[in-house]
This record gives sequence, structure tokens and C-alpha cells, in this order.
Amino acid sequence: MRVFAIADLHLAFVTPKPMTVFGAQWAGHPQAIFEQWRSIVRADDLVLLPGDLSWAMRLPDAVTDLAPVAELPGTKVLLRGNHDYWWPTISRLRSALPAGMFAVQNDALRFGEVGQGNIVVCGTRGWITPASEAFGPDDTKIYAREAERLRLSLQAARKLADDTTQTLLMLHYPPTGPQFAATAFTELIDEYRPDQVLYGHLHGLPLERSLQSWNGIPTHLVAADVLRFKPKLIVG
Repeated sequence: MRVFAIADLHLAFVTPKPMTVFGAQWAGHPQAIFEQWRSIVRADDLVLLPGDLSWAMRLPDAVTDLAPVAELPGTKVLLRGNHDYWWPTISRLRSALPAGMFAVQNDALRFGEVGQGNIVVCGTRGWITPASEAFGPDDTKIYAREAERLRLSLQAARKLADDTTQTLLMLHYPPTGPQFAATAFTELIDEYRPDQVLYGHLHGLPLERSLQSWNGIPTHLVAADVLRFKPKLIVG
């Protein structure tokens, strides 16, 4: 099983929101993603989607936005981003998602056969960190809550893993603070040691300036525009 990842799809088929206000490179970006996805992803692959999936405000509209993604090759795993205001309770979301599309929230999911190189996916949205200039009093509670959600998810992943498992951690926000400073999220990464970490959220950042490793753990920025709208191969 191969694993790809791409974040920040920012789909807006129901309520159009031109992404070109963030740069000309976003012109026609859904089609660019879909075309490149079809060219490299196979039906038996896994595709991780760590957040900012749809600009919708309601679940039915988000499901409409996600319908073309559901039709693409591969099994998809969703994570909530900071703009996914449509994201409801996890039980309601899971009952509404199309076949072959899954969501992670405070838990973990395993794909593949036990003892045969299976993949465990876990994660949480994350948040800005105390060292960030924008961090204010209202952020303290959210930051602590997201750290606890990450712990729950990593604990769930550990229970699902075996000696052949690769554990992949999805975050929407980067796990570090400014200048790659340690955070509550990186403390948990150090404690549980997932095999790889994926995150999105950051736009227009050259890959060479992104966090690519944390204490020996490969770390990938997979925001769509940074990847030039092509899903990145994480596990080959």
C-alpha cells in the first residue's frame, strides 16, 4: 500500500470563493489537483488529507464539495483544518461521508492487514503556539485542548500498531513554533515517536524553508500550493 498526502484543498463548488486572491498559482487549482491525483494514485493507495478541505459552512455543502474527491482513486483519510467550519460531531460526519472516505478525530485508524505492513493514521488539527506573535489569552485553552487531543490520538495509534506498522501523524498546523521551537505537540511527538509527521496550513513557503525533520522523524509540509497541487508520496 502506497500512501500520498495533500492538505488545503480549499474546495468551494457550492459557495465559490476564488483562491486567486492568495496568488495566481491558485487559478483552477481543483482541476490541477484532480488531474495530477489521477495520474499517480491507484485504487489500492491511501491518500491523507490534513485539513482545510472545503470552504463550506454546513456539512451537506461540504459533502457536495468532497464528492469529486471521493470519486478519485484511493482510500481517503480526512482531518479537520482551521477553516473546516462545517465539521460536525465525528459520528455525524462518518455517517455522511461517501464510501472509501474516513475521518480521524481523537482516535486512530488502521489500514491493511495485521502483520503485513499496515498503516496507522492518527492526528489532530493543532493550533498556533505560545511563542507565536498572534497567540493571545483565548488561544491558551485551544492549544491545551489540541495537545490533549493529540495525546488521545497517539495513544489510540499505539494500541493499533504492531511490529510491521508505520504510524503516520497528521496535523493541520505545523507542530513547531516560530524558528522551529519546541511545543506541547513536539513533546508528544518525542514521547510517542510516530514514523512520519504531515502538516499543512502554511502557504507560499518554499519547501526548503519548511520543517523536514523533528529529532530524526521525517516531517512533511503538504499544503497543496507548496506541492504545486500534486499529492506527495509519503510511503512508497
